Amino acid sequence: MLPDFLSAEGERRCRRLLAGATARYRARPAAAAVLVPLCLVHGAPALLYTLRSSRLAGKHKGDVSFPGGKCDPTDRDVVHTALRETLEEVGLLVPEQHVWGILQPVSDQVDEVFALPLAHLLQAQNQGYTHFCQRDHSQYTLPVFLHGPHRIWGLTAIITEFTLQLLAPGTYQPCLAGFRLPGS
Repeated sequence: MLPDFLSAEGERRCRRLLAGATARYRARPAAAAVLVPLCLVHGAPALLYTLRSSRLAGKHKGDVSFPGGKCDPTDRDVVHTALRETLEEVGLLVPEQHVWGILQPVSDQVDEVFALPLAHLLQAQNQGYTHFCQRDHSQYTLPVFLHGPHRIWGLTAIITEFTLQLLAPGTYQPCLAGFRLPGS
C-alpha cells in the first residue's frame, strides 16, 4: 500500500522543504515557469501532463510537458506565470494558495492533457534513463518515464523526478546521484 502522498502532513513537509527556494525564486524575475499539477484520478494521486501540439513551431512540438510558459510583463512572479499559463493551456484555474512551493525556475499549444498516477510513475518498469553524448564527447544522463505512447524526458522528467522525491521520499530513490533534492 502506497502512502497518502497528498495528505495534510505530506503537504506541510513539502512546503517546509521548498520554503527557502520559494522565497528566493519569487523574489527575482524569471523567463518562464511551469506548474506541476497534483490531482486525484479515480481516487489515486497523479501528476497532470500536457502533450504539446504537433502544429507548433520549434523543437518541442509533440513533447510531453507540464503546463506553463514564458513570463508576461504583467506577471507578478513565477507562480503567477505558471498559474496564468495553466489556465490558458488547459483551462485549469488553480488558486495561488494551493501552490505548495517552487522547485526551480523553469490552448492551441496542447494536443492532449493526461494524468499519470503516482503509483505508475513509482513502478521501476516505467522508469529509465537516457544517455546523451555530445560531439565533444561530453556525456550526460537524464531520467525518462514511460506510459503507453508517451515518453516523459528532458526538463519535464527532471521536474517529475524532483517531485517524486518530494512526495515519496521513502518510496522513490533516483538512480543518479546528481538528481537529489538538497537536504535529502
